[in-house]
Amino acid sequence: MNSARPFSAESRATIQSLRASRIREVANAGMGRTDVLPFWFGEPDEVTPEFIREAAKQSLDAGETFYTQNFGLPALRETIAAYSSRLHRPTQASTIALTSSGVSGLMLTAQLLLNPGDRVVIVTPLWPNLVEIPKILNAEVVTVSLQLNTKPTHPVWELDLDELLDALTPDTKALLLNSPNNPTGWIISREQQAIVLAHCRKHGIWLIADDVYERLIYDQPGSAPACAPSFLNLTEVDERVISINSFSKSWLMTGWRLGWIQAPESLIADLGKLIEYNTSCAPGFVQTAGIVAIERGEEIISRTIARYTLARNYLYEQLSQPFFREAGVIAPFPQGAMYLFFKINGETDTLALCKQLVAEAGIGLAPGSAFGPEGEGAIRWCFASSLDKLEIGVQRLENFLKQRVR
Repeated sequence: MNSARPFSAESRATIQSLRASRIREVANAGMGRTDVLPFWFGEPDEVTPEFIREAAKQSLDAGETFYTQNFGLPALRETIAAYSSRLHRPTQASTIALTSSGVSGLMLTAQLLLNPGDRVVIVTPLWPNLVEIPKILNAEVVTVSLQLNTKPTHPVWELDLDELLDALTPDTKALLLNSPNNPTGWIISREQQAIVLAHCRKHGIWLIADDVYERLIYDQPGSAPACAPSFLNLTEVDERVISINSFSKSWLMTGWRLGWIQAPESLIADLGKLIEYNTSCAPGFVQTAGIVAIERGEEIISRTIARYTLARNYLYEQLSQPFFREAGVIAPFPQGAMYLFFKINGETDTLALCKQLVAEAGIGLAPGSAFGPEGEGAIRWCFASSLDKLEIGVQRLENFLKQRVR
């Protein structure tokens, strides 16, 4: 008789301890229901522009369905290098690597730099993927939370710079910073960037910048292409700074899964190994669409910023009305990205609240707890939507809160 105990079918403990997406948990409760307005995910309510879709169709019709180089099509690398040179500093294609989505770029960067036990500092609240990725590699994650300042005319999320610098101890391996920030819309200032960069240089800390929302900024004067402050403008090509970007937000291409990494050229060969072992390469026809998106997409970005500015202003003004204030809503004014992350005084379980909003009010929002314990008590509303949908959503939220206080 075999008395050996059978092995249990379990993943490793690190993976079991990862947070499941609470955004997905709420969305799963409402997806497929035509009566629910979905504001939970970070994506627009309009399809990718036709000229981008047409480029992919033509590539497919031409039979471009084979593997490409690990780093991506040379033509796309050159296009991104020219684009980065226009926005930031002179950039060579040899510092660009294409990835199968921005989040894949973040994972590849973590695999490239992090060893088990390495200390990684992250500014939160933050999209949960970014916080959990270092943990997959058994790195230690230390968080520094943005604070809600309610004293200005427009409440805003702010960074305590001294707290961040204190957290960036000499034994820190990397700082991961997302600006403009998901979910708060906070943007780090150029002055703060300079101070943080000097501190990281002093201690040899890698700076990983999640720049996927860099073009989605508001209230910018002048005619130059709108772009958030970037560490790329302050650094040389061989410094310990890596920028991760994506086609998803700026060019309305969320489902295409195409991104890129801009890194010191000395890292690119090893990065190519990791791309090979993760995805081998991004699809060629998607990359062809990416070339067209950058070459012809500035008008799309300008139109998107104008559209989102109206949506942001409308949603902020509505949630700042007397009824919502009396109901405990504090609506900060987002500087960038595509979200309004508003607090509700006394709220301690936003996951349950958002599920209730789906079930009873037909409105899908993302719970603040999805973005870490620092986000609990707040709710993220993606305003990348038409004004008529936002108007209906606001009315549904108002009706729900009225019923709740009875």
